[in-house]
Amino acid sequence: MQIIHFLQEMNLEQGGVVRAVLDTASALAAAGLDVVVLTHDERDRPDGWKPGATGVPHVVNLGPIGGRGRRLSRDQLATVEKLLTGDTVVHLHGAWKLANNQIARRCRERRVPYVLSAHGMLDDWSMSQSRLKKRLYLLMGGSATIEGAAAVHCTADAELAQAKRWLGSNAEAGFVAPNITDLSAFTDLPGPGLARESFGLPDPAADAPPVVLFLSRLHYKKQPETLIRATAVLAERGTACVTLLAGVGDDAYTSSLRDLIQSLGLADRCRLLGMVKGSLKLSLYQAADVFALPTSQENFGLVYTESLACGTPIVATKGTDIWQELQSSGAAEIADATPEAFADAIARLVSDRDALKRRGEEGRRHVFEWLEVDRTTDRYVVMYRTLLAEEGGAA
Repeated sequence: MQIIHFLQEMNLEQGGVVRAVLDTASALAAAGLDVVVLTHDERDRPDGWKPGATGVPHVVNLGPIGGRGRRLSRDQLATVEKLLTGDTVVHLHGAWKLANNQIARRCRERRVPYVLSAHGMLDDWSMSQSRLKKRLYLLMGGSATIEGAAAVHCTADAELAQAKRWLGSNAEAGFVAPNITDLSAFTDLPGPGLARESFGLPDPAADAPPVVLFLSRLHYKKQPETLIRATAVLAERGTACVTLLAGVGDDAYTSSLRDLIQSLGLADRCRLLGMVKGSLKLSLYQAADVFALPTSQENFGLVYTESLACGTPIVATKGTDIWQELQSSGAAEIADATPEAFADAIARLVSDRDALKRRGEEGRRHVFEWLEVDRTTDRYVVMYRTLLAEEGGAA
């Protein structure tokens, strides 16, 4: 059985979708499936994905994508079509790529089943943005891609409930499973010392101010300004905390966050760290007392699972599709996306440091059980085999 994933760019700076596809492809190949990843840009191709190696995905670089709307060229489509043979399932990612529509159409013509992972792009908040453009896209082929999918993959029941409005005649095609997530890097953690030394954070003490971490893109959807204002609310209430914002965004938006920090008199309490990667990122999660993300919308939210895997409790919103799964971990507070609500949740968590530590330990155990790779991978393999059997291929 061949599984073809189409990922336009292997650029991890684009966020969790790229990480999810790389982890999924790696796990499926390790499970013995023939996995192909089609891409135009392999800058962040995992080191172990060497040509000819066994148990790893095979990468097919289609070359630069251009043209109006970033469509595949005739030659690029010919390369794709050559792969659509035998017992093959194609897995497409995201709802708003014209190239997905081109590949989906070829799959339908050749009776090759394909899966569409929505990655939260059919959520209510997402669909409220650029409404006219998205309606036009659906009319010009997007709906055909969604309704022609053999399965529409959602990471949680909350995501599927929102996506169903857009599935049309394909409403029963929803498949719910968490992203296949490689947590192997979180088994042996580096400890908080690296982050404390790198960012000049104080060693923990009974009277030390709690550290609150935001780690994500600096984007209005993520609402980092809400967390900055929550820091001011806590200060007014007499609860000092240090808020660290790790991530990058466009220059104008990042500058507006700096201006907000200055205007609220929080220069000594809120810090913008820029992009943090690798062991330093893991250490930063551990150095934080609380991870907080007041996002308007988030799909799987890899940063939440990373924080739990590091033993750090979190504050999230119901804009996160997996909020119910996070809440069941025992290490999450779910709050409205307002400064006051986030200040309340953070204050509750840090009011008892011993209880905070216990909740962090509970959350770490939960996430490793919930996202155990072999069990999650098996769910995808069963789905692919079922789709092939329904299409008349080998089960």
